[in-house]
Amino acid sequence: MSKPKVIVICGPTASGKTALSIELAKKINGEIISSDSMQIYKDMNIGTAKPTVEEMQGIKHYLLDFVEPDKRYSVAEFKKDAEKAIEEILSKGKIPIVVGGTGLYVDSLIYGIEYQNIELDEKYRKKLEKIAEEQGLQVLYKRAKEIDEEAIKKISPNDKKRITRILEIYKATGKNKTEQEIESRKKEVKYDFKVFAINMDREKLYERINKRVDIMIEQGLIEEVKEITRKYKEFPTAMQGLGYKEVVEYLDEKMSKEEMIEKVKMETRRYAKRQITWFKKNKQTMWIDGLADKQSNIQFILENI
Repeated sequence: MSKPKVIVICGPTASGKTALSIELAKKINGEIISSDSMQIYKDMNIGTAKPTVEEMQGIKHYLLDFVEPDKRYSVAEFKKDAEKAIEEILSKGKIPIVVGGTGLYVDSLIYGIEYQNIELDEKYRKKLEKIAEEQGLQVLYKRAKEIDEEAIKKISPNDKKRITRILEIYKATGKNKTEQEIESRKKEVKYDFKVFAINMDREKLYERINKRVDIMIEQGLIEEVKEITRKYKEFPTAMQGLGYKEVVEYLDEKMSKEEMIEKVKMETRRYAKRQITWFKKNKQTMWIDGLADKQSNIQFILENI
């Protein structure tokens, strides 16, 4: 029996995934599942570029805006929730379209990777945080590199959350993240994933990123962060997000507003570069030009599904 088709639209931040996926969904009777690790959070709208109700144009979206910013949400939970959403969409006779730039989320689906839902060892995490604070994050980065050289290649030396996660996985299971992925990829994948990634001229993409950051500041990103920090006491993951951690540093008077804006732009450009590298390693990815006409991109997708 043929497997149900699931379309995936991925690619770097600010490349136009949202607009393209909504047009496609309208054309093929589809519904959208977000695979963005920041858009899951409630109250975090501006900095995550979460689509508004108007932008959605009546297309149902799943896995947006449903996790409190003070809660943790794992890849294992995402995979379970995304597969549940896929089944719901298929049961309506519609086509699931997975959309987002979080490579780990996308890979968990298209390769059927079973990430163990590891219980948080609060004591060990506090120990790691103390090391990062007293000796510097590079100490943990070096340790993570010794444990899992393959996984660390995809992680920025400043990404405290993911560096810490490599160490936590190894301590909890005795296996590194890469070994676990290799083992779980041997299993049969339930769906026929058709993966498309948007790319565009690097300079044009960087221009779009810079412009998007300016718009976020105009729309009230600083006020959004102030409101979240008033509402919630802790931010285990949420405030590590791009744009949010820099605004927190600005509010803590660690840098000026101008420095904060430039840092957000720079870190977002770096993140986009890492996203492109990540999606290029997925062999079945079909690339589409983000600067091409939207209708011709939709045509290309339709011809290849």
